[in-house]
Amino acid sequence: MTNQHPAPAAPLRARMIADMSARNLGPASQTSHLRACKRFASWLGRSPETASPDDVKHFQLHLIESGTSICTRNQTMTGVMFLFRVTLRRHDLAAEVFHLKKPVKVPVALSRNEVRRILAMAPCLKARVMLSLAYGCGLRARSSAGTDGRR
Repeated sequence: MTNQHPAPAAPLRARMIADMSARNLGPASQTSHLRACKRFASWLGRSPETASPDDVKHFQLHLIESGTSICTRNQTMTGVMFLFRVTLRRHDLAAEVFHLKKPVKVPVALSRNEVRRILAMAPCLKARVMLSLAYGCGLRARSSAGTDGRR
């Protein structure tokens, strides 16, 4: 599978594209990694080859402070880490990359009174039994958007 990229503007970009192609990364992953490295280089103001461990730490703090979402921040740092670890073979810089965990949202649990009121609203015994069984098995209704934003 060949990836359609414009002519590389820099030898480092060409090396990174070759490394990603050699590892059979998909087109979306390659584009994402290149975008991440471009963002890092733009923030750095010079080639990422000259980056120091402090630069990596400060870039990560910049992403967090600028309000970048956890998923986007982690995706960006994965691309930058690929550059450091694979293309540049700078494991000292790759070791400075850390990923943030997305906070887990605890579902709202119904109180005993709320459960009793729901069961009391069942129109017949059959419906009450089905609701009791569903609740007892741990089945929960999700809103249309869901708790994690997915349907």
